[in-house]
Amino acid sequence: METPLDSSLHLAETSKRVAQRLLVICENRFHLLMVEVQEERERILRTLLLAIGAMTLGLLAMFTLTAIIVLVFWDRSPLIVLGILTAVYAGASAFLCVRLARLQRDWRMLAGTLEQLKKDRECLAKNLN
Repeated sequence: METPLDSSLHLAETSKRVAQRLLVICENRFHLLMVEVQEERERILRTLLLAIGAMTLGLLAMFTLTAIIVLVFWDRSPLIVLGILTAVYAGASAFLCVRLARLQRDWRMLAGTLEQLKKDRECLAKNLN
């Protein structure tokens, strides 16, 4: 039969192992979080740089196209041409705003970390019950 001293030593060692495992799990999750934060930062920076470049070149192209179209149709009706171009540009802008809103709504940040924490919670709940 175990003595109370043996039982308390066994409980202390078991508690120590559980605490060590929890620390290792927390450290692993923290490393996963840091990797994902770094990946998100790089993805956001790359996206911003590409968007700025595309916007700048697109704006220059639209200025040039507008000038060409206005000069070609200046004799007929410059106001109608400018009105049509304004409507086309406004429609394209609205389309891009809708796409941007959809992209922001569907963006999942740190998905891997959140999924792993959910698995950890389910595993812990299963083992405690």
